[in-house]
Amino acid sequence: MSPTHSGAPLPPDSPEEFVARLRAIGAAAYHDKHPFHLLMHDGRLTQRQLQAWIENRFYYQWIIPKKDALILAKSDDPAFRRAWIGRIIDHDGNANREGGLSKWLKLAAAAGLEPDDVMSMRRVLPAVRFAVDAYVNLVASHSLVEAVASSLTELFAPELMANRVAVLETLYPWLDERGLEYFRGRLVEAPRDAEFGLQYVTERCVTRDLQDRAAAVLATKCHILWSLLDAVHFAYVTPGWPPPLMGTDR
Repeated sequence: MSPTHSGAPLPPDSPEEFVARLRAIGAAAYHDKHPFHLLMHDGRLTQRQLQAWIENRFYYQWIIPKKDALILAKSDDPAFRRAWIGRIIDHDGNANREGGLSKWLKLAAAAGLEPDDVMSMRRVLPAVRFAVDAYVNLVASHSLVEAVASSLTELFAPELMANRVAVLETLYPWLDERGLEYFRGRLVEAPRDAEFGLQYVTERCVTRDLQDRAAAVLATKCHILWSLLDAVHFAYVTPGWPPPLMGTDR
């Protein structure tokens, strides 16, 4: 519950106020503001630093379909499951379309990495594993509506993706632009998914307690994404100390 100073529960925000509250979380805490992304978008990463981000972010990409399968398993509503399963196809692909995981490996190749080596995940930093695994645990341990709320970082992604395409094309000329299809695809997928998730959450969070829970889990998701970049920045930028025994031999 969300008590007032008198002990009585606070009334819920209006839908408009609630949406504004969720968006404010992204404005304050989305990882587009992380120093590593600021370096990336200023064109100041070395090739190896950008490669390290691609290698480590792959672990997050790889876990997303598993996370979405957990959300599917929480729902008893066939209509919800029909809508949500598209997210798994977006990442895994099917017989008729290429998925985001395959596109990410093309990005890896465009950056000079061996896709099979990236798929081995031998260079994924321990702290990245902990952060990404925490996201799966977050989804597994919370209610369906909270799990959906954790996905609402997609609200903040399109602008970042659009900027990233322009930056990588312009400031990293050694990167084959044919490897940027993942980001171009997310320019379409992320707004569609965010609209569905936002409507689902706002329609069901009708008490202040539920709204507080949804906002808290979204903030936690922002912190998880931030932590992923903390690990890459520490290992490859400042102070540049990758942990031992994990194949960071380049």
